[in-house]
Amino acid sequence: MSPYKAHGSDGYGPIFFQHYCPIIGQDICKAIRDISVIEDLNITVDHFITLSRTWDEHALALVVPPSVVQVTKVVGLSSLKELWENVPPSWNAFRDPCGDHWEGIVCNNTRVISICLITLSSIGLKGKLSGDIQQLSELQTLDLSSNKELTGSLPEAIGRLSKLTNLILVGCNFIGKIPDSIGSLSNLIFLSLNSNSFSGPIPSSIGNLSKLYWLDLAENKLTGSLPVSNGTRPGLDMLHNCKHFHFGRNQLSGAIPPQLLHANMTVIHMLLDNNKLTGSIPSTIGLVNKMEVIRLDWNSFSGFVPSNITNLTRVTDLLFSNNQLTGPMPDLTEMSGLNYLDMSNNSFETSDVPSWFTTLSSLTTLIMEATQIQGDVPDTLFSLPQLQKVVLKKNRLSGILDIGDSRSSQLRVVDLQNNNISSYTQRPKNSDVQLILVGNPVCSDTVTTQRYCILPQQSNVSYSTPKNCAPVCDSNKVSSLSCHCGYPYTGILVFRAPKFSDLENVTYYKDLENTLMTSFKSYKIPVDSVSLSNINRAPSNYLEMTLQVFPLDHDRFNRTAISTVGFMLSNQTFKPPPDFGPFYFTANGYTTFAEQSVPGSRKILSMTAIIAIAVVGAAVLLVPLCIVTIICCRKKRSIKTVDPDNTFAASWMSPGSTTSTLPLAGSRVFPLEEIKKMTNYFSEANVIGSGTYGKVYRGTLTNGQLVAVKRAEQGSPQGDLEFKTEVELLSRVHHKNLVRLFGFCLEKGELILIYEYVPNGTLKESLSGKSGIRLDWRRRIKVGLGAARGLAYLHELASPPIIHRDIKSNNLLLDEHLNAKVSDFGLSKPLLDVGKGHITTEVKGTMGYLDPEYYMSQKLNEKSDVYSFGVLMLELVTGKAPIDRGRYIVREVRNAIDRTQDLYGLDEFLDPSIGLGSELKGFEKYVDFSLSCVEESGVDRPSMGEVVKQFEEILQMAGLNPYSDSTTSSGAFGHGNSRHLYGDESLYGYSGQLPR
Repeated sequence: MSPYKAHGSDGYGPIFFQHYCPIIGQDICKAIRDISVIEDLNITVDHFITLSRTWDEHALALVVPPSVVQVTKVVGLSSLKELWENVPPSWNAFRDPCGDHWEGIVCNNTRVISICLITLSSIGLKGKLSGDIQQLSELQTLDLSSNKELTGSLPEAIGRLSKLTNLILVGCNFIGKIPDSIGSLSNLIFLSLNSNSFSGPIPSSIGNLSKLYWLDLAENKLTGSLPVSNGTRPGLDMLHNCKHFHFGRNQLSGAIPPQLLHANMTVIHMLLDNNKLTGSIPSTIGLVNKMEVIRLDWNSFSGFVPSNITNLTRVTDLLFSNNQLTGPMPDLTEMSGLNYLDMSNNSFETSDVPSWFTTLSSLTTLIMEATQIQGDVPDTLFSLPQLQKVVLKKNRLSGILDIGDSRSSQLRVVDLQNNNISSYTQRPKNSDVQLILVGNPVCSDTVTTQRYCILPQQSNVSYSTPKNCAPVCDSNKVSSLSCHCGYPYTGILVFRAPKFSDLENVTYYKDLENTLMTSFKSYKIPVDSVSLSNINRAPSNYLEMTLQVFPLDHDRFNRTAISTVGFMLSNQTFKPPPDFGPFYFTANGYTTFAEQSVPGSRKILSMTAIIAIAVVGAAVLLVPLCIVTIICCRKKRSIKTVDPDNTFAASWMSPGSTTSTLPLAGSRVFPLEEIKKMTNYFSEANVIGSGTYGKVYRGTLTNGQLVAVKRAEQGSPQGDLEFKTEVELLSRVHHKNLVRLFGFCLEKGELILIYEYVPNGTLKESLSGKSGIRLDWRRRIKVGLGAARGLAYLHELASPPIIHRDIKSNNLLLDEHLNAKVSDFGLSKPLLDVGKGHITTEVKGTMGYLDPEYYMSQKLNEKSDVYSFGVLMLELVTGKAPIDRGRYIVREVRNAIDRTQDLYGLDEFLDPSIGLGSELKGFEKYVDFSLSCVEESGVDRPSMGEVVKQFEEILQMAGLNPYSDSTTSSGAFGHGNSRHLYGDESLYGYSGQLPR
């Protein structure tokens, strides 16, 4: 018997490991130990070592029993399992990924060929992608989408997965450069790295991927130019078979190389919006005659629009807005298929209204704001059969406006504000059209009551999938369209170039719902119904909506079903109706998995559905693929006990039970003993803040993650109701600009909240100099934009809408990149009756920030938050508290403002650390908008959605991309002490309930 074999054992013994583990590596040794069933080999140990080092499974298979071939599979997967948290339970329960059916692992001839891990942003996979992934040599599909806690860089070793066809990492948090080795994946068809934090240039090696069909690098922090080949290196111009170039929302710069675009290209979607691209649009664009969607908006392109762009007769969406284009406006007569046209905010030569406007018979949307057109508006324009929206504001249009009797039945909006129109011919048939003529001579009479002379209030899209019943669902279940209570799989569908603008037209959404259900049914995925809601056209012209997918015949999905639905959406197997255009999907949290069926008898969903989706997706691309997928999701947290004597905990418990049902998904009930351990038994050394509520402690979870533990003192004025409010609201709202709640504790009379640890403290601390962080002008705008986005989410996307009621600098936290997070929801109120528009409630808030209209009337609505936010905006630039030595900041600024001077004459009010006057680009716009937020009457204030848009424009004026999170906390920021959620509120004046 070999001296390396253990006596009486089928496996290798201690001597083997002692001598050879340092040579072959601990991973291989661990795998051999775990298997411990290796048979006698007809090769020497040295030969085995050599073969193992090459990781050549095919060679090993010739001389080594199948159980040894298993080594290479286990090593790669074990490495991932060791680096990742929240892997599926079966990964811990079985040793053989194939024979024992590890969840998410699909094998072919005993080799692991595909891993597709789709979990959820708040509870999903945590960790990094190991270079040991290269050991899975048969891997064809890798999908790690919607794992927002997967971070780190993409390893160079990814380039050794020579059989990879699908690499999908949408919506994670990967950082660093995209490795050049990705150009070695010669079989790659789908490359989706969008919605991460990748930085650096686009690797020119991607040009080697001759089979590439889908290239999506959007919504990252990529810089540099678009790479093209030069004889010694490849470039994007070599991707002749690629149909999708998605590069929007990055920081790309330089000109579009003329060489990039040529007649051999088959690109149909070219999305370069929201970058820093400059130079002229190359005339070679007219050679790519298969293009259907072109987005070059929100860049700095200059020069003329190439005249041969009219060769692109298949284009349906053309967006050139917000650039610096000059010369004559192009004649687009030949582009008869145009649905959506936006060339706003350029510097074209002054011209009469183009005659070709009226020839575009397919047009739904015409947006030509500030394009120097003049003359009369032809009434025939409004007769285009599919026309829905016309925006021609800030031009030189004149004469009499007549929409005509033969206008399109789909026309909903005509916005001609700030022109020279002298009169309007009213016709009864046009009463349902929203006409805006503010800023025209026709509205010069200040006492006019005509509807078209009043700016309309921005309204949210009211559509949500109708239900025929309203059953009362227990816990956090939701009623499906067929009236079954369950836990839906939820996420955000984003359409980058929809062909329509009438967001109130339910026909579009019905078509989308029907198409989704048809796709799910065709692959036998157990879906009961789907629901759409929160329809929103973002400032970037992206159409966003919430999608809920409900389980069939059960109240919850298992992991395999979630994996299948997610993969179907992430790898573009699902094809939306033509009106919606290119899309992507990111998933939200799903914590209520059904138990997986016994291996080999998956009753809820067979893995064949996943394989079918992959195969059909490959067939669409005419490529013989065999793509498979898996899902790794967080273990469902067990429900902890709560104190049944607590006065409000009973509302979270089942009748006659002491077990909490949890107010909503996303929060965990922590045992008091566990909290004591994480805070070292509430050690004073761990105190990081205090206030009227109690103390805040630094804590450490068992996985090493830092948290902030907020413990109420007995008799605190912020008691049970505010505690309950905060838990319930933060458990159901999730946004990067809202502080995250991990959980709470109710044991033994304690009221404890566990939040994410936000390292750079409150905005108040930074403005006061306490934190040591310096905020210059651009960083302050960035902070304001983040806070505005968080509030806009509460007002416009939460259902029902939520009014924060205590917006102030002490409730605004700054993370490690100085991104803002809104906190402290103890005073928040849901607007349950949206139709009523307000709620009548006891006045609470903080003096100085409080809306005077709410204080007088006790009627609370979203505009109350807008007022508080306006005060915060003034505090951001002055660094002064709202009430300072008896002086009210709003009144002081209003009295001092002089619009004839630079910086409106407010130099003495500015915080000295904000920067020099010449650096404060957009300051005047900022001040004007701040004052509009603090108007006495709520109807005169903007919505938070409008606030976000204004902040984005100001940020661009200041030279930053509003869709980038590039602000960091190093260098000039300084180094403060450890930060915390709640500082000593006594330092900042009164906080809490106001006297009545």
